[in-house]
Amino acid sequence: MDLEPALEAFFAEADELLTRMEESLLQLESEPDNNELINDIFRAAHTIKGTAGVFGFDDVVHFTHEVESVLDRVRDGQMRVTNDVIGLLLRNKDHIGVLVRAVAEKRDLDAAQRAEGEVQTAALLALLGKQTDKPAASAVIAAPVDVTRSVPAADDGCENGNWHLSIRFGNDVLRGGMDPLSFLRYMRTLGDIVHLDTLATALPSWLEFDPESCYLGFEIDFRSDATKSEIEGVFEFVREECVLHIIPPYSQVSEYISVLRALPEDDLKLGEMLVLSGALTRSELERGLSLQSEAAANDAEEPATPQQIGEILIEGGAVSAGVVDAALAKQKQVKDTKAQEARSLRIDADKLDQLIELVGELVVASAGVQNVAQMLAQGHLTEASEVLTRLVEEVRDQALSLRMVQIGATFQRFQRVVRDVSRELGKDIELQISGGETDLDKTVVERIGDPLMHLIRNSMDHGIETTDVRLSAGKPARAKVMLNAYHEAGGVVIDVADDGGGLNRAKILRKAIERGLVAEDAQLGEREIDRLIFAPGFSTADQVSNLSGRGVGMDVVRRDIEALRGTVDIDTEPGKGTRIRIRLPLTLAIIDGFRVGIDKASFVLPVDMIVECVELAGSIRDGARTRGYLDMRGEVLPLLWLREAFDMDSSAPERRENVVVVQFGQTKAGIVVDQLMGEHQTVIRPLGKLFSALRGVSGSTILGSGEIALILDVAGLMKMAGSAGATAAGITEMQGQTSRAMTALG
Repeated sequence: MDLEPALEAFFAEADELLTRMEESLLQLESEPDNNELINDIFRAAHTIKGTAGVFGFDDVVHFTHEVESVLDRVRDGQMRVTNDVIGLLLRNKDHIGVLVRAVAEKRDLDAAQRAEGEVQTAALLALLGKQTDKPAASAVIAAPVDVTRSVPAADDGCENGNWHLSIRFGNDVLRGGMDPLSFLRYMRTLGDIVHLDTLATALPSWLEFDPESCYLGFEIDFRSDATKSEIEGVFEFVREECVLHIIPPYSQVSEYISVLRALPEDDLKLGEMLVLSGALTRSELERGLSLQSEAAANDAEEPATPQQIGEILIEGGAVSAGVVDAALAKQKQVKDTKAQEARSLRIDADKLDQLIELVGELVVASAGVQNVAQMLAQGHLTEASEVLTRLVEEVRDQALSLRMVQIGATFQRFQRVVRDVSRELGKDIELQISGGETDLDKTVVERIGDPLMHLIRNSMDHGIETTDVRLSAGKPARAKVMLNAYHEAGGVVIDVADDGGGLNRAKILRKAIERGLVAEDAQLGEREIDRLIFAPGFSTADQVSNLSGRGVGMDVVRRDIEALRGTVDIDTEPGKGTRIRIRLPLTLAIIDGFRVGIDKASFVLPVDMIVECVELAGSIRDGARTRGYLDMRGEVLPLLWLREAFDMDSSAPERRENVVVVQFGQTKAGIVVDQLMGEHQTVIRPLGKLFSALRGVSGSTILGSGEIALILDVAGLMKMAGSAGATAAGITEMQGQTSRAMTALG
């Protein structure tokens, strides 16, 4: 049997469960009384342990079992939820992840990982040892009290951790050759009879007394490690002739509930679950089902709501209400899980990537069919090609939506980072998350995690002040780091902000001069100084620490984001905080493009970034070329001539050109081209390392005709337009003309 798919499923599930454990633990820190969170953490650990046991991963099983023991104490109220306990459980969760990854990679733990495992195990055992002798006052489950309704109100031995047996022998036991005392003697082979009360309440008057009848009953406190089935087996030969109630100790009730919660996600009936947990014996279940059938037969003439098997078992004293409630809760959980699984399907990411590749080829082929239809100019063929194009667009959109995932899961990972780093720095910092429902391409989400990690740690280390400094500045003692995501202009914007002290521009400039990054007499604007932090090897830290000071991080952030065809900007205000804004494309696979032409060459612009297209001709054209900008309804629009930007030899058209107005963020610019050739579905192809330094181009695509077209990088082109376009003097003149026109109209 090929176990490889099952193993891959286990590793994927374990990763999801560990992520869920971390999120729940972090939430539990602020909601220590949330029992649902505690149960969720316990279920995750138990599922990992159980599945690891199926595959024989003993190291994972043994360590997770100890973690589970601590969680069980927490769940039963025997251990308080404190920051220290949360911290330990978070480290335990990390070590479980290390063990699972070692198994997945088929390698042994290194010396450091083994040492860490020993430290974590010792901490767990020490924590369990500290709690051993403490009374489990809050772990008492009230439900067993319901069972004692059929038992005389005696001192219930189950409070002392003992089983309690209530037995009434039938009148014919002696006639059948059975000695009631022999059963009690046999019980001593399974444990110790701690206390016994002989009940003679059933004795009749001496005139009615029958020496061959049995009138005895016993209330017994019994200390034993035997199961309920084994204890019931003692009375197997008289089970049909006596009334027997076996009440487990409270600790045993907790174990039943634990077993019920940990049962596999199988669609089991209530009675089967109770039998599997050990809380109910098979004979007790059969008697309960028999009583239910009899009640249903008696009510056949007058139909009524049938009594549930759980109610019958509780009334008969076979099982406690608390255990039945736990079984019903497990049943509901299984049904909800099955319903959710029926709506979703786990797909291998490689298969999804292959699907996107095929859809890309389909888009190119569809464009080729459309070109042929236009050349032949046959009505039926043109109509058919349009239908094909529309269907391909729908298939493309649906395929791309499969790759879209919410960025919230990535954001939640940083709750742990902020918690740990804030304690390491001795600062009180909270992470505020918004926009977690924003969808983004799975590849982009996977690759944006490390840059965001750098930015958050940098904000906490450099941006956030110490508590004393914040209080002296009139700020709250608790600082904030904020993560926000939202859609804008066909892309996604991610903001990483803090309410710290902002960038120290004087210090940044001084450090840059010391490191020779800028000349001493350089006159830099505020935004230019801010962007110096992205220079390779740059750092303002006075000393190297675990978090910063080595000058690596921010330049890596910039390179990683630009590799995703994104940009990063800084907005800072001294004393109030810093906001770093990352703009990313929505997908890296297929986009709606707008095709433009320069002479015989074709280029593609993302449709989502195009605002409008205008004609450039006559005197307006001559004036725009002289000034480097265009008057767009009183707004200064910097222009970039694409022919000149790419140093093409051909000359511009004599009569007119066209301006494609593009917007990136809050900035607009005009790209001057020869021809406007309409919308075009664009499959993005990378250019390769040879062209990595090429400015203004983000990729390539294959047209329906088989030609290659370059995909333009709007952000890069706008930087070129800003430097080679409108001059300061020209902008000032333009603003003056606009002001005079407004005055004349006023």
